[in-house]
Amino acid sequence: MNNSFDSIKALSEYEEKKRETIEKHMSRKVYFTDLSAQIADDAEIGENTVIRSGVVIEPGCRIGKNCVIGPNTVISKSVIGDGVKVNSSQVYDSAIGKNTTVGPFAHIRNNCRIGESCRIGNFVELKNSVVKDKSKISHLSYIGDAELGENVNMGCGTITVNYDGIGKYKTKILDNAFVGCNSNLIAPVTIGKGALIAAGTTVHEDVPDGALAISRPRQTVKPGGASKIFGLKREKKEKSGE
Repeated sequence: MNNSFDSIKALSEYEEKKRETIEKHMSRKVYFTDLSAQIADDAEIGENTVIRSGVVIEPGCRIGKNCVIGPNTVISKSVIGDGVKVNSSQVYDSAIGKNTTVGPFAHIRNNCRIGESCRIGNFVELKNSVVKDKSKISHLSYIGDAELGENVNMGCGTITVNYDGIGKYKTKILDNAFVGCNSNLIAPVTIGKGALIAAGTTVHEDVPDGALAISRPRQTVKPGGASKIFGLKREKKEKSGE
């Protein structure tokens, strides 16, 4: 009985402390959509920032002005610049520059440095990487041990192949490069300034400035082939009585 009472008392004290922390930030012109956020005592949050439901801001964080954080976002030991939007994502031991958007469902792991006006989109994972100003990794990508220059575009499904089972290797993508969808960049490798990587390409050698890299099988089209295959399948299905 005492254990149950002690637990209720501890929870009550925690909720009261959480409310006091939220009220402290509200007095500094930080806006909360409800009281579900968990904010560390030492967290710094700039004015006119909005904290949405289910947000967790752990110790060692600095959040800038005019940001929108959440819902259901976790930020730990990180610095978030002014005007940043982080939607339903997790950020650990990293820094994000002004006016960048993150998420939903992005995972920014340790030691990432993201510049200003970048786009880190849905289902993107970053680890130990630098992304400079105005670069975009919009969706469904893994970028690890990489350095992206300014105004780089990473297509959907792009992967930096940074690990061979023994060591980790670095990928460099210089300014204004465009990496097409579903590309594999096998590190160590450098993509030059303004280079273009065609969709579906596996890159295992450096690509010079302004060059086009393409590595995929040539498409073969057989007229009527689909009808023939589907016809055989239907015939086999009818014979089997399925």
